[in-house]
Amino acid sequence: MLQSQLFTKTSRHVSGDETSINAKLLTQAGYIDKQMAGVYSYLPLGWRVFRKIEQIIREEMNDIGGQEMEMTALQSKELWETTSRWETSEQIMYKFEEKGAAPIGLAWTHEEAVTRIAKRFINSYRDLPRYVYQLQTKFRNEPRAKSGIIRTREFVMKDLYSFHTTEADLDVYYEQVKEAYLKIFKRCGLEALVVEASGGAFTKKYSHEFQVLTEAGEDYVVYCEACKYAQNKDLDKAKAGDNCPQCQTNKLKDGKSVEVGNIFKLGTKFSEAFKLYFTDEQGKQQPVIMASYGIGPGRVMGTIVEVHNDKDGIIWPENVAPFQLHLILLGESAEIKKQAEDLYKYLKDQNIETLFDERDESAGTKFKDADLLGIPWRAVVSEKTKGKIELRNRLTGKIELISNKELLNKFSVQ
Repeated sequence: MLQSQLFTKTSRHVSGDETSINAKLLTQAGYIDKQMAGVYSYLPLGWRVFRKIEQIIREEMNDIGGQEMEMTALQSKELWETTSRWETSEQIMYKFEEKGAAPIGLAWTHEEAVTRIAKRFINSYRDLPRYVYQLQTKFRNEPRAKSGIIRTREFVMKDLYSFHTTEADLDVYYEQVKEAYLKIFKRCGLEALVVEASGGAFTKKYSHEFQVLTEAGEDYVVYCEACKYAQNKDLDKAKAGDNCPQCQTNKLKDGKSVEVGNIFKLGTKFSEAFKLYFTDEQGKQQPVIMASYGIGPGRVMGTIVEVHNDKDGIIWPENVAPFQLHLILLGESAEIKKQAEDLYKYLKDQNIETLFDERDESAGTKFKDADLLGIPWRAVVSEKTKGKIELRNRLTGKIELISNKELLNKFSVQ
């Protein structure tokens, strides 16, 4: 991609009402554009990052048997009245009425919808277990819309739903999802804690959150650095300074964190409401046992920026960076331009994702923009490099002078 052709520009300033690091840097670097409180557009650079996070999520969900689908955002009042959540979601659900038609709501979650769909296809124990997921836009009238793209009113959510014959079968799959989630966050460059939390409105027992420690967080957790035991402080069971209840050898610490995912055992709450039953091996009717598992790709993206940045800008982990390489041309001689243009063409031919800064700007401007954008590797072609390339790692700052062939070999095997 030619940087001069990007549908975005960098900026040194951002609105004063943006206080979070992710909002400031993503806006300055031209990854997102704020439409109103809690509503952001993803510009081409931001969309590339977003889609890479989505793909990581998709791969891990497919690996544990998830089947991708997509449900509607428009939901009928009748659907939500089945679980009495039309009334209880009054403060969070966007609702409207069409002339001469029944009220409609914009879905902020999809337990009702997926349960009604499942009723068409699940009749026998032979139909279970089943796992379906979607990556779909949701809407929540979020009263605390802040923290950039970490907490918004319009957002994409990956929600996975599982259907089981027994609690034991659910327990096995629940643990598989836990491991898949940890893989997702690791691939995105995040170290997440599996945090015990209250069940909330979904389950009478408990749930688990996946929290990333950062001062940008709105949650507080107590955790053990050694064994990774963690608990949401809302539970008020474990406290900082206590011995870890799991390993018994280390003192618990506390810290602010961002919730990047959550998983819930729903039990039979929704299946009984919608009369989703299956016939067991003895011929008896039993309610299907369900669970729900969520991740917000935008929230993950915002958290990555909160964790991976420095005074100069973003530092993208390689798996989610918009491009692998930021190629920068410095100089006006025909020889230098040809070297850079030929290199860019070859990189493109080898499917190496490259942003080529061929703009007529000063070296200082190009370097500042490169640091702000945060692409993992910067390759500079200039008179000073004398036919070679100055390769710089954005994370470590390490610089090496290499040949075209060495550069191509390095990125061809990544």
